[in-house]
Amino acid sequence: WNSYLSRMDVEGTDDEKTNFYTCFYHALIQPNQISDVDGMYRNAADSIVKAGTGTFYSTFSLWDTYRAAHPFYTLMVPERVDGFVNSLIEQGEVQGFLPIWALWGKENFCMIGNHGVSVIAEAYRKGFRGFDAERAFNMVKKTQTVSHPLKSDWEVYTKYGYFPTDLTKAESVSSTLESVYDDYAAADMARRMGKEEDAAYFAKRADYYKNLFDSQTNFMRPRKADGTWKSPFNPSDVGHAESTGGDYTEGNAWQYTWHVQHDVPGLIALFGGEEPFLNKLDSLFTVKLETTQADVTGLIGQYAHGNEPSHHVAYLYNFAGQPWKTQKYVSHILNTLYNNTSSGYAGNDDCGQMSAWYVFSAMGFYPVNPADGRYIIGSPLLDECTLKLAGNKEFRIRTIRKSPEDIYIQSVTLNGKKHKDFFITHQDIMNGGTMVFKMGKKPSGWGK
Repeated sequence: WNSYLSRMDVEGTDDEKTNFYTCFYHALIQPNQISDVDGMYRNAADSIVKAGTGTFYSTFSLWDTYRAAHPFYTLMVPERVDGFVNSLIEQGEVQGFLPIWALWGKENFCMIGNHGVSVIAEAYRKGFRGFDAERAFNMVKKTQTVSHPLKSDWEVYTKYGYFPTDLTKAESVSSTLESVYDDYAAADMARRMGKEEDAAYFAKRADYYKNLFDSQTNFMRPRKADGTWKSPFNPSDVGHAESTGGDYTEGNAWQYTWHVQHDVPGLIALFGGEEPFLNKLDSLFTVKLETTQADVTGLIGQYAHGNEPSHHVAYLYNFAGQPWKTQKYVSHILNTLYNNTSSGYAGNDDCGQMSAWYVFSAMGFYPVNPADGRYIIGSPLLDECTLKLAGNKEFRIRTIRKSPEDIYIQSVTLNGKKHKDFFITHQDIMNGGTMVFKMGKKPSGWGK
């Protein structure tokens, strides 16, 4: 464990360091290698086989971990990433689709979407080539086009451009929005491989999120097969497939309306511009949610940090010209919803995703769109953080502040040059270098 944890050196308070390394440790507890020393394991068909590469991983909580845990692995344990991808492909070829939630080499059908698509597309975009890209894309395409049990009825999805609430047992809105993201990831991988026809097909589907946006209420809303909106509609009603049913997955319309990770400008346009977008985003953090649903916790208004659909949302202010609000809320979450006690998380760690959010955000950035290779800047918590990267390179992050109340960015430099963008790229980090944040007590014009 020391060999892994020493890949990151941090400076901060004792509690901050304890929280950080606890989260780092938790993020690496899974995925798990389930193949034996001879490469043998029991696969999705319940047969004892040898892993194609000699190593097979499972425990892929992909609905959770595609968001930040897998991006974290591409930075800090890159030697594992090809093995993860090969395992996803191998299981997919046995069961007919990429894993949704893989446990002990089998599918448990927990949650929605097919986010192994995102994990593979992200790895390909970031330059990982220890897997057969054609074989990988074939599995991606099959997963997104051939219907498979319980969750993915592509004939209905493509006929209507969404999952109609009256034709879908539960989670119609969430299933649409999560599938749309996987379509985006598939399109990106296809484009990078020169598969223009596939790229165009999946890019068209990646716009399906627009079909569930109700401009009268400014929410992503359940829609029937005849095109009418489901009524009555209460955006605070929490859906949960295993208990209360509903059209949302462990969340509600307030939380899922922002689930357009791949096209935030397009979402802003649906709202009618930055001002109405920002007004609704402000309301997310102030309108009170009353719920007893165990998975919707860590509340700031309707924002629920205790569950994954909210994890990217505080970073969206950057896209609409108010980065200081991202800085305000990210700092608040870091300092109030994580602590060094037995109840130190706002919700289930979910195989390292809750932890990965902290590690990224404490460094000062977060992957809003995991497959696009960008990290959106927030408000760094640590005084200093050094990432020891592949190829003996280091990326050092320094934060200059006079007091803990200095949560607002005044300026950023990257390798000595002023950095005005509200993001850095994966390649910026992997190249090695130094990023310096100067912080202050009041918002500045940085990042606008």
